[in-house]
This record gives sequence, structure tokens and C-alpha cells, in this order.
Amino acid sequence: MGPATDTTYAARAHARAQAARVERPAPPPGIAADDLLWAETVPGGNYTHKVLARGSMLRLADPLGTACAHLLLYVADRPWERLNAADTVKVQWNAYLGPGALLLSDQGRVLASVTEDSSGRHDALCGTSTLARNTARYGDGSPQSGSPGGRELLLLAAAKNGLGPRDLPPSVSFFQGVRVGPDGALEYTGTAGPGTAVTLRAEQPLTVLIADVPHPLDPSPAYHCGPLEVTAWRGAPTAPGDPLWEATPEGRRAFANTAEFCAARGV
Repeated sequence: MGPATDTTYAARAHARAQAARVERPAPPPGIAADDLLWAETVPGGNYTHKVLARGSMLRLADPLGTACAHLLLYVADRPWERLNAADTVKVQWNAYLGPGALLLSDQGRVLASVTEDSSGRHDALCGTSTLARNTARYGDGSPQSGSPGGRELLLLAAAKNGLGPRDLPPSVSFFQGVRVGPDGALEYTGTAGPGTAVTLRAEQPLTVLIADVPHPLDPSPAYHCGPLEVTAWRGAPTAPGDPLWEATPEGRRAFANTAEFCAARGV
């Protein structure tokens, strides 16, 4: 331990000072306090997690333009159904996340849908950073270091939900973009700037894991990642007739599969 935490009293003071620096984000406009389920500011290099009911709305915001939210989703009561980034891209014939995009499991069902997006800088191709990569690049990638790998933080979040290393698939990330060039090379496009947000709708009961760490392709030689604001509130799942449900044949089939499965389980 360092001088700031070399006694029990110093460690307590340090922990309380850290907590005091993090303010809860305000509810989105029009959301009643009674409907708010989650309000948290995640500092850069940290993680968070929550279980959300079907229909819940989840808003991720990048106030300073320096956050990068690496996201994993699991069906809450059956975590073997989880986010499949490859199917998310393949089934929708689109490598880029944005309004109307569906985050899919490998069961052909929708886990979450993107309802709003003011950033447009997201990535479903690269996954998150790792212990080995960050150690090679920054000198340390362990969770307790000043440059933790995203996978290591997601492992901590997973453990708090009864999940282990074998349960971690590739994640998707929001607020740091990647494009594929004509030659197949990946181009890092960075952030859209401060004040952007993306809103997801939970189409099944979800366990949500988030790590806020630099994107693996971020060219900066320094480990730098800003705060991520997370809010969630009560809502309703996408229903037949909604423009999102009817947008594509692939999406319509995935929504129908999801609704049928949830109805059979009484969800």
C-alpha cells in the first residue's frame, strides 16, 4: 500500500475521499424519480454491473468525450444466453452500431435494442483490452493498477454475478469508434466529443456488465479514460407494430423469437 493507505484510518479516509468525488448523474428529462432504477457515475478505469428487468431503459452518457463503455449482456436467469457480437453483426448485415441496432444472443433473440444515439462512435469488432496488452503497453494491466484491462474489470463484475472467465464473450463498446477500410484494416475514429449518449432497451431480463477503459485501438501513449454516466429507468419492451420491430425481416424474426420465448416463461 502507498502512504495514503498504509494504515486503517488512512485507508478509510482515502476510500471516503474517492467516493465523494463521484456524483450520481441526474435522471434524464421527463423521468420520474420513482421510475429511476440506476444512477451511477463510473470513473475511468473502473467497472459497474446491475440486473435489470425486461423493458428497462439504460442510458450511457459520455459527458467529457473521453469515456469508452465496454458492455456485456446476459439473460438474468439463464446466463448461458449472452451477447454474441458476431451474430449481432452478421444477422443484421451491419458492422456498425447505432439507432435501431439490436444486440443479439446466439439463440436468435434480442437482448437489447438501441433506441437513441447521439454519438455514432461505437465498435462491435474489437472487444476490450486485456491484462497482457495493457501490461505490454502501459506497464501493468491488473485490476488494481492505474491502467487496468477491460477484460480484468469485466471478470470482477462477472464474479459478483456468479460468472467466471469462461462466461466472458467478446464485448461491444460505445463512444469510441472503429471503421473497416477497403483493405479490411480497422481504422480508429475516436470519440464524437463531449455530451453524447446512447439509450438501450432491455428486451429480456438482463445482467449488465460495463467496464469504462480506453479502447484497444486508442493510439494515445497514456492510459486515459473519462467518466461514464449510467442511468436506467422503468419502461416496456418493444412490441409488434413498433417501427423498430418492423424495421427489417431479420429484426422482426428476432423480436418474434424473443416475445414467444418470454411469453412461454411468463416474463
